[in-house]
Amino acid sequence: MKTRLIAFAGFASLLMAGTAYSEPVNITFWHMEQPPHRVQRMQELLDEFNKAHPDIMVKQEPQSWGEVYAKAPAAFAAGTGPDLLFGIPDFTTVIKGIDAVVPVDDLAKEMESKHGFVPATIAPYQYDGHTWAIPAYNMAISMWYRNSEFKAAGIEVPKTWSEWKAAAEKLSVDGKYGVGLPANKQLYTDQTVYALMVNSGAQDIYNEDGSISFDKPETVSAFETYGALQKLSPPDSTSWTWGEAEACFASATCGTILQFSVINTYETQAEADPADLGVAPVPHADDMTESGTISYSNAIMLTTKDEAKQAAAKTFLAWLLEPANYGRFLTMEPGLFLPVTNDGAEAESFWSDPVVTKYKSQVETMIANSKNGKLFGFTTGKVFPSIGAISGQNVIAESLQKMVVDGDSAADAVKYGQQKMSEIAGK
Repeated sequence: MKTRLIAFAGFASLLMAGTAYSEPVNITFWHMEQPPHRVQRMQELLDEFNKAHPDIMVKQEPQSWGEVYAKAPAAFAAGTGPDLLFGIPDFTTVIKGIDAVVPVDDLAKEMESKHGFVPATIAPYQYDGHTWAIPAYNMAISMWYRNSEFKAAGIEVPKTWSEWKAAAEKLSVDGKYGVGLPANKQLYTDQTVYALMVNSGAQDIYNEDGSISFDKPETVSAFETYGALQKLSPPDSTSWTWGEAEACFASATCGTILQFSVINTYETQAEADPADLGVAPVPHADDMTESGTISYSNAIMLTTKDEAKQAAAKTFLAWLLEPANYGRFLTMEPGLFLPVTNDGAEAESFWSDPVVTKYKSQVETMIANSKNGKLFGFTTGKVFPSIGAISGQNVIAESLQKMVVDGDSAADAVKYGQQKMSEIAGK
C-alpha cells in the first residue's frame, strides 16, 4: 500500500511508499478522553490509520486530567513520556516549561494552508516565536435552557445579566431552580466564572508586563452577579463538577446552566426533543452590547526529539485533520467537540453523524458562540508561564468560594484572587 506523501521540510525523505522504515515507527499518544465510547472511537481511527500506514504504529494511552499535570512531567523526567500529548493552552505552558514539547511550525503552516484554522483555536499556542501544538477540537460554553419552560413562564431568552436573573427567579418554583452554577474549587467553576468575566470586560488577568490585573471593578461586577445567580442554584452546587450540572439540567431541575454541551445527556437521559432544547450566548453585563464566552481548543503537542518519530507523528496529525477523518474524530462525543478548521466545519463526516444531524441548529449556535470566545491568561498576545500554576491551582474558583462559601464580599474575594495570583506570578 502506498503511503501518502506529505512535503514537510526535513522529513519528506523518511516517508517512502510502504517501506519508509525497516520496522514500524511506534508512536505513543496520550489523551485525556477517558469515557469508553471516546476511547473506542479513537481506537477505530487508529486502526484505520495504522492499516493504511504499515510503517507507522500509533498507540493510545488514555490519561486523566486530574493526574496528568503531575504525571506527564514525571514521565518525561524518567524518559517514559509519550510522543504525542493532548493539551489545553495552560497545560501546554507546563510542558513547554520543562522543555518537553517540540515546535510544530512547519506542520501548522501546512495545515493552515490546506484546511484553514479558526484563528482563536491556534492563537493560544503561538508565542515565543513558535507554534507549540496543533489544534484538535474547540469547546465553548453556552447557556442552555428549555424552550417550553421559557414559554410557559413568559420568558424571552435573556441577553443581559438583569434579564437572566429575572428569568432565573421566575423559574425558581415548585422545587426547581432557575439556574445551576458551580462553586467548587475546580476547573468547571474557573470556566463559568470566567464566562461572566468576559461579559463584563474583565477578560484580561495580566498586564503587559506580566503583573496581575484581576482586582478591578469589572471583575467585582462579574463576581457580584455570579453570587446573585448562585443563590438561585441548588444547595449542593457548591460541590458540583460538569456532570452534576448536566444531570440537574437533564432532570429539568435547573432551568438554565452554563455548559459546553448538554446534548449527550439530553439525548440519552432526558426528553431528546431537539425542538425544545435551547442554546444561546452567555448573557452579558447590562452596560455591554455584545456577548462573549470562554472558549479554547484542545490541541496535540509533539513531545519526542526523535526525528523519525517526529515525521511519523506529523503524518498521523495531518491524516487526522483530513475532512473525511476529522469529522469522525470530532463525533467521538457528538455535539461537544467543535471544528477548529474551516473545511472541518463543513465536512460531511461531521454533519452526517446522527446526533449532530438531529441537533444541527444547536451545534451551529455553539460554533457561532465559539468564535467570540476567550481564555484567561491568553488574551493579551503575550503568554506568561505563571498561567499554568494559576489555572492548575484553580485560583479563580478558590476566589469565588471566598464569597459563596465563606461569605466574603465580592470585592474582598477578588482582592484575595489578586494577591494569590500575584504570589504565583512573582509580581
